[in-house]
Amino acid sequence: MRDGFINLNKPSGMTSHDAVNHVRRIFSTRKVGHAGTLDPQACGVLPIAINQATKFIEYLADCDKSYRAEILFGISTDSGDLDGKIIARAENFHMPTTDELNAILKSFVGEIEQKPPKFSAIKIHGRKAYDLARKNFEFDMPRRLVKISSIELVDLDKNSATIEIDCGKGTYVRSLAIDIGERLNLPTTLKNLIRLRVGDFDLKKSLTFDEIKKFGADCLLPIEDCLKHLPIFELNERRIRAFLNGLPTTVNAPDEKLLRIISGGKFLGIGRIERGELRSSKIIV
Repeated sequence: MRDGFINLNKPSGMTSHDAVNHVRRIFSTRKVGHAGTLDPQACGVLPIAINQATKFIEYLADCDKSYRAEILFGISTDSGDLDGKIIARAENFHMPTTDELNAILKSFVGEIEQKPPKFSAIKIHGRKAYDLARKNFEFDMPRRLVKISSIELVDLDKNSATIEIDCGKGTYVRSLAIDIGERLNLPTTLKNLIRLRVGDFDLKKSLTFDEIKKFGADCLLPIEDCLKHLPIFELNERRIRAFLNGLPTTVNAPDEKLLRIISGGKFLGIGRIERGELRSSKIIV
């Protein structure tokens, strides 16, 4: 069994954990993980790591992501999507015009403060927020800074709007849908969500479970090809063993926390440069 990533097109109605278990069965291996959790009702790109690739999942955390979201106007729920309980409803409301909505969307571009939904996997005092929310515990979600690079209005109909978002890590589209409604003084909730991209993982090149079964190991993407957002450092082949054994190599280069280390055309792992010394952070065995 080889190592690598799979660009999975996760179907709606399945948790990210369920998707991992499905891939485990296909490849008959326990070493499977995923990068960037998708809500059960969301679909689209879910990077899956196989075997040694699981060690490199953390380096996908900083990748930008793209989504297509449909926002439903007129109701809001406790979870921020249609899985939740309706907590507010508006009758005979005025739908925003294209110009009104575009003006609101523009105000969210840049670095903004966002409160994640209570029905999320964020840890609160060591426990997942959604576990506390399901048990009706009272708690506050800490606000966080997130970056939204762009928002585009794709479609507007009688009670919903479809938008496409490019954003940084930690952005919750459910929270964005709620915040858009608040700016318009309307209850809103997320109706549908498709993840279009995670870094270089693109929906157009994603695979279904049936396709993964068909292609098997041939659908695995090389680990180094999935980390192209990290700069490359070419290591002298005479220092390969030192790097793999955790020994420092003196280099004439500025400090860098995350580097793809290549030597002789071979990917060795992730390294860092501190005060003129290159050291390994994660290696391929």
